Amino acid sequence: MKIGIIGLGSMGRGMAANLVQAGHEVVAWNRSGGEVAGVTMVATPAEAMQGEVLFTMLSQDETIEEVIVGPGLLEQATKGLIHVVSATISVAYAKKLVDLHKAAGLTYVSAPVLGRPDVAAAGKLNVLAAGPAEALAKVSPALEAMAGKVWDLGPEAPTANAVKIACNMMITMAIEGMAEAVVLSESEGCGREQFFEVMLGTLFGCRVYENYSGIIAKGEYQPGFKATLGLKDLRLASEVAKASGGDLPMLAAVHKRMGEAVEAGNGDKDWGVMAGYTIATAKGATAKDATGG
Repeated sequence: MKIGIIGLGSMGRGMAANLVQAGHEVVAWNRSGGEVAGVTMVATPAEAMQGEVLFTMLSQDETIEEVIVGPGLLEQATKGLIHVVSATISVAYAKKLVDLHKAAGLTYVSAPVLGRPDVAAAGKLNVLAAGPAEALAKVSPALEAMAGKVWDLGPEAPTANAVKIACNMMITMAIEGMAEAVVLSESEGCGREQFFEVMLGTLFGCRVYENYSGIIAKGEYQPGFKATLGLKDLRLASEVAKASGGDLPMLAAVHKRMGEAVEAGNGDKDWGVMAGYTIATAKGATAKDATGG
């Protein structure tokens, strides 16, 4: 299959490499350049839109608008192209993209992914896919090349975006929960490594707790998924909650706390840095003391 990719960041690079390994013909455009073995780099994003399928890993609504929609590239794409957006975008913008693609003779699929860059490189992402059944069937070989599992969430593309936003919201709640648990357990002499050993060995032995307890225990927040992007995703979750009329107090709390952590100078660190901020402020230290900000 001839596949285009727009966006070769830390996630897109791994996805592209796995598509090549699966035998697909892959061309790519990236704003900041770069190369991936086996991928043909093209000079413009329009050139990446001349195949059967296009994947984009552009981090937010505004970037897709700037790179693809605003310049009129949908109208320049090969007719019948299936555009798969694998980044976390808003539900409202996904609905707009469905209509724009239909008007241009294209098909839109939402397929945001769960997993960090190392998971993308290993081809083990959880792919949350939604869109017309015929389009999902056609892109299935490409999705499976980068996935540990593909989750079919039905014919309406924005459903996948809502599920991804909800999952990211839950990750931030887990991060904040671990931070607050550390504050309690350390206050009575239990080190965080020992606490996390108990936590993982009893009731909380799942991937999110395993990944982020290690980050929190070390207090090292090198970027895997930046806090600024985590804050963006919590804003998207708040927008969905407002549109649904739901009162979600835990969401409001983690949204506020992530915002505070970013404002303290931690925006380029891993979003687990929210835990360092919570622990520091609870103990009367500065966020800089805990996170190296």
